[in-house]
Amino acid sequence: MRVAPAIELSQEEEAELIRLAHSKATSVRLAERARIVLLAAQGLQNLQIAQELGIDRITAGRWRQRYIKSGLAGIERDLPRGAPPVKVDVAKLVELTTQSQPEAATHWSTRKMAAVLQVSPSTVMRHWQANGLKPHLVRGFKVSRDPKFVEKLEDIVGLYMSPPEHALVLCCDEKSQVQALDRTQPGLPMKKGRAQTMTHDYKRHGTTTLFAALNVLDGTVIGQCQQRHTHAEWLKFLRQIDRETPKGKTLHLIADNYATHKHAAVQAWLAKHPRFHMHFTPTSASWLNMVERFFRDITTERLRRGVFTSVGELEAAIKAYVAHHNTSPKPFIWTKSARDILQKVIRANSRLSGKQNGTLH
Repeated sequence: MRVAPAIELSQEEEAELIRLAHSKATSVRLAERARIVLLAAQGLQNLQIAQELGIDRITAGRWRQRYIKSGLAGIERDLPRGAPPVKVDVAKLVELTTQSQPEAATHWSTRKMAAVLQVSPSTVMRHWQANGLKPHLVRGFKVSRDPKFVEKLEDIVGLYMSPPEHALVLCCDEKSQVQALDRTQPGLPMKKGRAQTMTHDYKRHGTTTLFAALNVLDGTVIGQCQQRHTHAEWLKFLRQIDRETPKGKTLHLIADNYATHKHAAVQAWLAKHPRFHMHFTPTSASWLNMVERFFRDITTERLRRGVFTSVGELEAAIKAYVAHHNTSPKPFIWTKSARDILQKVIRANSRLSGKQNGTLH
């Protein structure tokens, strides 16, 4: 016959247990556990205690063992349920995410990192969010290496933030190779519980080039679609700008340093029209040209989901968008000073130089 281990109580321990067993301020569970220990100290076995208190034998044996092991603290609280929480080495997680790559992959996922650290994917995601880490994203960038970057930057930003009087500032560029795409099957319209559908494959019916000049003052756009984008088409667009702008205004045109914009024929035409003043963006710095923002809008709002069965239909859609835009135009407000931009470029160059030096060594 198995005999339960005996419990010997001091006078202080016995008095405290009696107080807990009879106090109205004590929880029912703790009072019951105190009675179990008191009966065990009197020499009763677990089965006898169970019969005395109307509980099962296993419960009586559990709290006997807890008291023998931990004393009063052993019966005051229940043991935590479930597996103990896994502690994550956050410093190691951040270091692995930012300084290494998983085997046969370019970036970490929650499951790959969880397998390495022996934690759950949700734990990895929680610590990534807490530390601002998004390894699934990558953003493109390019720092300009133009030797006259500072000069061109100050010139263009100066036109944005302090435009000259009696003059218009126009941001000009071409959006080339705009495709007239038709889908192989009709898409289904959006309805409750289902997004709009569109086939992944398409039929290509040709391309067009959108020439656009954005008025920095009021946000209006002068647009023209042409099949090519050589100097001849650029001259045609310059003539349109000349026709559609007030004759008494000086025109400051911001454009990239594309060879078409500097062609000899273009230079000769500009010499005959002294009210035109060209300002070229630095190499790899098209973000300085605010018309790029308009190109993004027309792409997302009209072209990307559009279905066009011909180039003519595409050009008609572009002209309609430009006309609608000009009914209630809103100018894009430039807020960054040339000094702030230059400081950011300096920081980027210093980091790139350190990266290149580290690679060489």
